[in-house]
Amino acid sequence: MLKERQRGHEIAMDVPPIAWIALIGFIVVVLVLDLFVFHRKAAVIPVKEAAVWSAVWITLGLSFAGLLRLWQGHVAAEEYLAGYLIEKSLSVDNIFVFALIFGYFGIPDRYQHRVLMWGIVGALLMRGVFIAVGAALLDAFHVTLYVFGALLLLTAYKVLRHGAAQVRPERNIVLRGLRRIMPVARELHGQRFFVRSRGVLMATPLFAALLVVETTDVVFAADSIPAIFAVTETTYIVFAANAFSLLGMRAAYFLISGAARRFRRLQTGLGVILAGIGVKLLLTDVYKVPIWLSLSFIVTVLAVTFAVSWYETRGERGRAKREEAAPRDELPDAGDELHPEADRNTGGR
Repeated sequence: MLKERQRGHEIAMDVPPIAWIALIGFIVVVLVLDLFVFHRKAAVIPVKEAAVWSAVWITLGLSFAGLLRLWQGHVAAEEYLAGYLIEKSLSVDNIFVFALIFGYFGIPDRYQHRVLMWGIVGALLMRGVFIAVGAALLDAFHVTLYVFGALLLLTAYKVLRHGAAQVRPERNIVLRGLRRIMPVARELHGQRFFVRSRGVLMATPLFAALLVVETTDVVFAADSIPAIFAVTETTYIVFAANAFSLLGMRAAYFLISGAARRFRRLQTGLGVILAGIGVKLLLTDVYKVPIWLSLSFIVTVLAVTFAVSWYETRGERGRAKREEAAPRDELPDAGDELHPEADRNTGGR
């Protein structure tokens, strides 16, 4: 059984080493199989396959909550579920950012899986470091809770006011540093990250995209790690929630990367969730918000967010289906659609 110890106003758990070994071992096996067995060759991931794998990862993520309930009780399971939902909703937002990065570097669909999987490997390592540092700070300084709360409120304000993050890879400091160290090839060389041309080692655009994905994830982690520490201070649960959400990101990317307009209210929902969690942290010494209330709040906001998004885009879905079904000669001319008043204005030019 897990031993409990008091940390401020929270009950944290000392997890036995065997539990960490089992979790990390599972992650390593899954990554090795995915990178070197199932997807060893570059190929486009069909939507149907992505949907199946997404269902598998969601099932595994929820099953881990059931395992925690049997092992440690409903509180640990609820903490994990709240953290998993936070990370999952943030990862959906990240997917659209990754799509922009791939578009900037011109990465074809068949090579995107390789970048995403190695990106997940790096993200897991970086999240592990962030979690360890965050836990150490919480152990040493109680005021860290208020710092995390303030950061979340600031992030929520930015999200609600400015919406989706603007990605500008050309301004990425790490990418600039790479270009100073070695040249970056103009064209792709299959799924290789590096290539030697005329005796000179060069990075490919695929590696440049991976570098921007990894550095962008550092920014994402700065938001998500404080958010999940607001619902649990047990590092094992924090890491598990991050791991299961990240492992499912690759399949989710190929499933929903082309449906950004269907999630138009996601930014608003995330802003509300981050603001609510930030307030929870700032009130930590005044009122201890029950974990079931935090979980209910997150589920309700996400449900409303997706319901409103679905309602607002229902007309677009019907219009897209009609355009797909209509004969090509019945579709409006692209020039007429973009310039409906062209015929009326031609006489004056």
